[in-house]
Amino acid sequence: MVGIPRRYWRNFDIILLLSTLILIALGMVAIYSASANRLMNNGLSPFYYVKRQAIFTLLGLVGLALVISIDYRAWLRWSRQIYFINIILLIAVLVIGKTTSGSQRWFKLGAFNLQPSEIAKIALILILAHYMEKRENIQGWKLLNPFFIIGLPVLLIMLQPDMGTAMVFIGIAFSMTFVAGADGKHLTLIAMAGGATLGLIIFGSLQGWLKIVKPYQINRLLVFLDPYRDPTGSGWNVIQSMIAVGSGGLFGKGFLNGSQSQLNFLPANHTDFIFSVVAEEFGFVGSVITLLLFLVIIWRGIRIASNAKDRYGMLLAVGCVALFSCHLVINVGMTLGIMPVTGLPLPFLTYGGSTLLTNLIAIGILLNVGLRRKKIMF
Repeated sequence: MVGIPRRYWRNFDIILLLSTLILIALGMVAIYSASANRLMNNGLSPFYYVKRQAIFTLLGLVGLALVISIDYRAWLRWSRQIYFINIILLIAVLVIGKTTSGSQRWFKLGAFNLQPSEIAKIALILILAHYMEKRENIQGWKLLNPFFIIGLPVLLIMLQPDMGTAMVFIGIAFSMTFVAGADGKHLTLIAMAGGATLGLIIFGSLQGWLKIVKPYQINRLLVFLDPYRDPTGSGWNVIQSMIAVGSGGLFGKGFLNGSQSQLNFLPANHTDFIFSVVAEEFGFVGSVITLLLFLVIIWRGIRIASNAKDRYGMLLAVGCVALFSCHLVINVGMTLGIMPVTGLPLPFLTYGGSTLLTNLIAIGILLNVGLRRKKIMF
């Protein structure tokens, strides 16, 4: 590949890349199973979503290759510009973006949609790694600065509204500051203050003082505590997801044989609840294999971070690991009823171009840091 000295290729993490490609392939199988009947009933090809996901995969792999070809140290000079461009995009989407199901998160680009909040995750990792490369930038109460950096994008994303992505931003920031060597007591105080602030925001929204948290988001929190308080309304998705996961048994009902998915009891089964489809049709065994593939990606990411040649590379890798970990925990927890429903996608499996492109770029960042993990001596 252009731009990469031949001596670096001995460090290429083929296990990381193969695990990613297997998950994408599994995702396409699950997407087909979840959507084929519904698409045919609407007069569309059963491969409609699969073909689009294949296009997104090819574009994502091109993006991954471009990311690998540029030494990650070169990104330092562009991180601020990328951050501010994403702020502009997050503002613009609130003004002229496409509204779907009450959320204004997308730009309509011909036959495709672009979700700026997905790309903003990469921008966040770049700017935080840049800022925290110097250890003194997080000493004492300077530790607050990384959270000020994420404050504006988090607020803009909450206004879309998209609480799930806002949670991921916060998770990335805490993970990167902790690994960067921030004082644990200060981080604990910040977490407590953040929790108290969130509680006040929710209380204010319940009382009608604030408009940040929407009524349906509050209902999701209440349903998380007791899904059966509204079993045919806001609790429906969680209940059907838990039924799908539980009915899969050890080996599953088989491909295209999941009743909750095939009979359309399970909403958003090719997006938010794709893991429920995997669990129902491929059972406990299929679910464990899927989770193990994610754990391999996280393990290889941690390994790359620990072997990075410099602090900046280490923080980039930690940010990417945190990105995948947050999505995995929140999405799978949501399908099992142990996390609130947030609409957060499952990396590589969920249908969607913006999320797949973002995740493949994150894999490209990990591969980039891994390739250049050793200093070359002459």
